[in-house]
Amino acid sequence: MLRAILWDNDGVLVDTEQLFYEANRELFLPLGLELSARHFFDWYLADNCGAWHLLEPRLSEEHAEALRAVRNQRYAARLASEHIPAIDGVVDTLAALSPRLRMGVVTSSNRDHFEIIHQRLDLLRHFEFVLTHESYTRSKPSPEPYLLGLERMGVGADEALVIEDSPRGLQAATAAGMRCIILRNALTRQHDFPGAWRVLDTMAEVRAAVESLL
Repeated sequence: MLRAILWDNDGVLVDTEQLFYEANRELFLPLGLELSARHFFDWYLADNCGAWHLLEPRLSEEHAEALRAVRNQRYAARLASEHIPAIDGVVDTLAALSPRLRMGVVTSSNRDHFEIIHQRLDLLRHFEFVLTHESYTRSKPSPEPYLLGLERMGVGADEALVIEDSPRGLQAATAAGMRCIILRNALTRQHDFPGAWRVLDTMAEVRAAVESLL
């Protein structure tokens, strides 16, 4: 029996994946690396390594950390200054499902980025809790974030469903023993997502798939 849903944030609740790609692309251009959309998919959405390995050994860990801080500051500034839309259909979907299912957010976003994104939206009232990058030790594709989400809910893996948009999110969910719906976007449209319970392209399809389990 389905009792709970754990939602990713970027690309699932809000349309921010392209903006984060652009923030990383702008960071690496002066370093002589042109980060393509395929690179971003492979190194950020499928894996969690980023593009730093291409700059080794000339880039020290201290320099990399300084660059990450610059990237995070620029990304935060863009989030604060630009219109960040909710994913089409998510407002109605959350309103329809939240009275019937317990829901939480499990995201790899930094807490400050997450708060900037949601301060102008009205989505968080539907969720019991939010787990951000600071909430756990190992990020997706480790199952730790979703196992922590299950623990916070007090439900079993077979009683919960994950909504994700990335291969590493899918890997984290399945490693935690949970069914996972993938909502594809422009950056992930060509990927098949083997192992997903459903691979869908619209929030209306996501809502219908969830309601089929109720």
